[in-house]
Amino acid sequence: MFFRDFDYDLPQELIAQTPMDRRDESRLMILDRKSGSLDETRFSGIAELFCPGDLLVVNDTRVIPARLFGVKDSGGRIEVFLVRRMTGPEEIWSCLLKASKKPRPGTFVRFPADMTAEILERGTDETWLVSFSPQEGFDRWLHEQGRMPLPPYIRRTADPEDESRYQTVFARNSGAVAAPTAGLHFTEPLLREVQARGADIAHLTLHVGLGTFLPVRVEEVSEHRMHREFYTIPRETAAAIAACKAGRGRVIALGTTTTRALEHAADCDGTVRVGDGEADIFIHSDYRFKVIDAMITNFHLPCSTLLLLVSSFAGKDFLFHAYAEAIRRKFRFFSYGDAMFIR
Repeated sequence: MFFRDFDYDLPQELIAQTPMDRRDESRLMILDRKSGSLDETRFSGIAELFCPGDLLVVNDTRVIPARLFGVKDSGGRIEVFLVRRMTGPEEIWSCLLKASKKPRPGTFVRFPADMTAEILERGTDETWLVSFSPQEGFDRWLHEQGRMPLPPYIRRTADPEDESRYQTVFARNSGAVAAPTAGLHFTEPLLREVQARGADIAHLTLHVGLGTFLPVRVEEVSEHRMHREFYTIPRETAAAIAACKAGRGRVIALGTTTTRALEHAADCDGTVRVGDGEADIFIHSDYRFKVIDAMITNFHLPCSTLLLLVSSFAGKDFLFHAYAEAIRRKFRFFSYGDAMFIR
């Protein structure tokens, strides 16, 4: 199986460049896997698709302002994109670097507000290890000086509105470099409507990482290796999933990030393990889902691992039929675009 088998033509004007005025006014396509039917509604009506005993599992990661712009000691400009904070007492990060000339170990970078950094060495893949100084107050400095890491297909610079709209309303644990975009449609009142229908809501954290930004570089699906992303499953979330399964409710994953965390943390019998982990699971083709029964997700890029994951859950032919219909109906695609509910 090849990644090119998951390509499709998308008119550029359907790539959403800005969020809707209200989070929940986006469109929602409903895919029924049993009947093969497609329906459409507004996301504001999604609570009607929940039943008593269902469990909505959300990813409460919070996006950090990961884009930093500085000047090298040689005078050249450089962009430092924070990917992951390394463990240890020092403020060392795995980063992507973008400069006119190839960076070298030992290069110093000056940033606004008296922050400096030293490029230490190459990390894994395309990353570099970068040490920041002073360490004290780094998080506060980052919040003031960093820019939100909008995806490259959004062809504009981040503005103040993105600081809130590129976060979910339930974001609370900082560490992601991209938003779990399916969650961007929910509002607090809409979450309460879901609960009023007799469904419960549980949280986990998966920090979306490097794999979101790097293109697939192999042709055959079997040759691709996923990047690891840190996640944590609270004890109460694992218990809520077990109770939902025992009561024959549906575990509904909000987004592909939630799906990857749950499926990676699950034993063969579907029991979800409590605690921390690093998800490197690559879900595609005939993967047997152990935990989730339904999924809420946005529309994904052609030939992407996320598209393969959703194809595995919905069925490739059915999903691509839905994508073709979404294009015909002029749905909005990708991070700030519309969504689908697959049941």
